[in-house]
Amino acid sequence: MHDEETLVPDSRGQNSYRADPAFAALMSVYLPEALRPVIEPQLDRMGALVGDRLEQLALTADKNPPVLTLRDRTGAACQRIEKHPAYVELERYAFGAFGLAAMSHRGGVFGQPDALHPMAKYALVYLFVQAEFGLCCPLSMTDSLTRTLRKFGSDELIERYLDGLTSQDMDRLIQGAMFMTEQAAGSDVGAVETVARHENGAWRLFGDKWFCSNPDAGLAMVLARPEGGGAGTAGLSLFLLPRHLPDGRLNAYRIIRLKDKMGTRSMASGEIVLEGAEAYLVGEAGQGFKQMTDMINMSRLANGVRSAGLMRRSVSEALHVARNRRAFGRRLIEMPLMRRQLAKMLLSAEQGRSMVFHTARVLEGADRGDARMAKVLRILTPLIKFRVCRDARKVAGDAMEVRGGCGYIEEWSDARVLRDAHLGSIWEGTSNIVALDVARATRREGALDALLDHLRECLREVEPDLAEPLLEALTRAVALMQVVAGQDGAPEPHETRRAATALYAATSGVFLAWEGARLGSSDPTAAQDRTRLARLVLSEKLSARDPLAPVMPEPDWLPDLLLRAGGEDDTSRPEPGDRMP
Repeated sequence: MHDEETLVPDSRGQNSYRADPAFAALMSVYLPEALRPVIEPQLDRMGALVGDRLEQLALTADKNPPVLTLRDRTGAACQRIEKHPAYVELERYAFGAFGLAAMSHRGGVFGQPDALHPMAKYALVYLFVQAEFGLCCPLSMTDSLTRTLRKFGSDELIERYLDGLTSQDMDRLIQGAMFMTEQAAGSDVGAVETVARHENGAWRLFGDKWFCSNPDAGLAMVLARPEGGGAGTAGLSLFLLPRHLPDGRLNAYRIIRLKDKMGTRSMASGEIVLEGAEAYLVGEAGQGFKQMTDMINMSRLANGVRSAGLMRRSVSEALHVARNRRAFGRRLIEMPLMRRQLAKMLLSAEQGRSMVFHTARVLEGADRGDARMAKVLRILTPLIKFRVCRDARKVAGDAMEVRGGCGYIEEWSDARVLRDAHLGSIWEGTSNIVALDVARATRREGALDALLDHLRECLREVEPDLAEPLLEALTRAVALMQVVAGQDGAPEPHETRRAATALYAATSGVFLAWEGARLGSSDPTAAQDRTRLARLVLSEKLSARDPLAPVMPEPDWLPDLLLRAGGEDDTSRPEPGDRMP
């Protein structure tokens, strides 16, 4: 027999929103005031579901991956992907009940007359991914495809497909995908070999796409090279590929097989052969890479939000275990070495959260036509994709270690979260590629100068004793990136990752300090915590440390910071009405 104190702590039933008090505080900074009464109840509802119902569904879907059926029992070709009912119910929550793919593109979600601020979507996704990562890929691709279609597509295509892409009715919903990767063209997009031929007034696509997530989606954006279009990225055009033609026939492409993946097992990814599939040109011919980049950048930002959410899930689990598990006569959180480990995890997670939440704010400004915010967005997106996604892998691994041997067992979600966390730094550009993209945005587009101006404005709201060392670190990080990018000379690409890491750390420190200043007297405790985290960025991420230096004492405020970060051990469960039919 075991008494309660010797059992492995289980957070199931905990409301993931209420267990994260910094979340509500940050919503007062990032959500427009008029929108808070609308979104905060939805965050609370999502938090309850994430802590119980969605977690159970995600565990089940992970253990029951989709199955591709190529022929029915009569031998007829059918090209059907069968999804487990648990995954289908997760789809109903994400696309249907919460309208996560619709809310940026039309009014009507949560009864609001207009499309919602980006922060509403990203805040809810940040919570949702703490239960289920795999589905977030189709979710973000549907959202990003819709954005790209609205931005570059013809009025006819928009009128034909927009309602389906933004529907919350699962019988009418059209999900989106992005088919770009080929065996010869992964990160090197200019090597795409898929050919587009204009025959009898229609475009037809021929070629192999090697890694296609959500391969049975109703619509996919595809890069292809029109015959005679030239080599490299300049010869590519963007096409909208429907799964079914207007007369209901299956389009001329086949799903060859599904991938056996390390993570995101709940969601189908496959290989596709295009055999003269009919597709529609999006925008101007030869502009495909530029147009697809917009979709990729939104997917990169979504990837960062998901990785930040996974870090928060990992930290929440670690804090719950540390607060409720006893060993050697003490709670784990009372042990200094454990506190040190938790603090490092928390710092990375909060850096990631500040980066993605602030970028949602910048995105709103860019979409309103603010040219400087568009440049800031241009450099923040690859910065996030580079560092947040890499940090998630380590934080998830450390959280598994806090739980101990049980964390390695698939009955818990630690192993699933760790597997999924590795995906963030691969999809939509590996770490080297996105770090080089930061340098490219610096060298060619003036994005670093715009970011520096924005960060200086943020620091004007911060007390001088913190603003001054942050500005000094920021100035040095910017100078390093300028040299590495070759802004005034020959580039130094071998140092690009180090420069991007430094710029990320300095930027996140500024955002944390700015949040503390914005919270100010309205929430002094939360403001103090953000300020202390900004100081930790300075000491832990931006300062040289002698590995043989004398021992530094633990900050006396650290235990309380960690306890607050775990929130209340709330056990609010979803009401019966929250269960999907």
